[in-house]
Amino acid sequence: MPLNEIRVYGNRPAPFALAAKSAELMAVHSGAVLYAYNEHLKMQPASLAKIMTFYLTLEALRQKRITLETEMPVSESAWRLSLNDSVSRMFLQVGNKVSVHDLLYGLMVSSGNDAAVVLSEYLGGSQEAFTQLMNQKARTLGLNETHFTNPDGLPTPGEYTTAADMVKLGRALLETFPESLQYTSAKDFTFTTVGTNGRTVTISQRNFNTLLFYDSRVNGIKTGHVDEAGYHLVASAHTDNLDLISAVFGTTSMEKRRVETDKLLEWAFQTFTTVKSDWRKAMPAEIRVYQGDIDKVSIAPEGGSSYFTVDQGSERKLKLVAELNNKPLVAPLPKGVTVGQLTVMISGKPASSVPILTQAAVNRGGWLHRAIDSIRMRL
Repeated sequence: MPLNEIRVYGNRPAPFALAAKSAELMAVHSGAVLYAYNEHLKMQPASLAKIMTFYLTLEALRQKRITLETEMPVSESAWRLSLNDSVSRMFLQVGNKVSVHDLLYGLMVSSGNDAAVVLSEYLGGSQEAFTQLMNQKARTLGLNETHFTNPDGLPTPGEYTTAADMVKLGRALLETFPESLQYTSAKDFTFTTVGTNGRTVTISQRNFNTLLFYDSRVNGIKTGHVDEAGYHLVASAHTDNLDLISAVFGTTSMEKRRVETDKLLEWAFQTFTTVKSDWRKAMPAEIRVYQGDIDKVSIAPEGGSSYFTVDQGSERKLKLVAELNNKPLVAPLPKGVTVGQLTVMISGKPASSVPILTQAAVNRGGWLHRAIDSIRMRL
């Protein structure tokens, strides 16, 4: 990958190229994309599909449709996957019941395809119905470059995702379910079950995300591999002033995906920091709207975040400057209309900017109000 085809935050020069087919790195709190290339290249997701299975299970827990103690039955289809030595599994036995607690660790640590099937059949009624829920949630989260065909990611036609979408999904997971780190950061998982002979069997497996063993800042998320796409790693990492989520796709080996991801995270930790600055002090909370059923509409920067990512050492030089459009805002208007830009200034120079958006839809007002506002706009 030529360095001039790699996009780096703040238009800074690319520090290096990665030995991977595509990649993206984002600062979690600010949403700033720090490093990216080929991030919209569609590829087979492999076990990264299990991140969505994980997300939907955590959502079911939060909605109290299940608990961590809920026991789910192991079907024959799940059991047959546990017999397949060409795929990752947590070695579930047909007819047994397994707690959600164990299935979540089996899904994210052992990367159990059998665990994914058990969760999907219980929560969706069938793998096919659950897959529909996966795709519905993907659309809700804005994963427009992703299509799932099963809950485990085993290769089937029409299944794809991108590095950009997996970063988006990983960020949504971290922000919506902070407790997800309990599972993704576990270095190993020991599962106790009853074998077909009636004897108790204890199975210990290490996390496939070997970066957890090399860098204490890393706290998840998930690996994936199929021959046609190569080796993937979506990784999250944390320090006191920066949280990161990355996706490195299509490396040639497990070791290479670890090394390339580690290189990317280390560079970001040495280069950037995230600071909190209140944008409300830099811009009005509302803006005038004409000919609507209301006179003012709330506005906020895209994402509504007060977090901004800047170069290390420039934290105290940060200033926010809002510039609103001069053109009058006329109803009807949908939610999310761009009305200006909020710019991050460092030492008086623009570093980055985000659009300022309306926060609600505005309907047309009555005829008399529209007539009066038409006169006001001309004054």
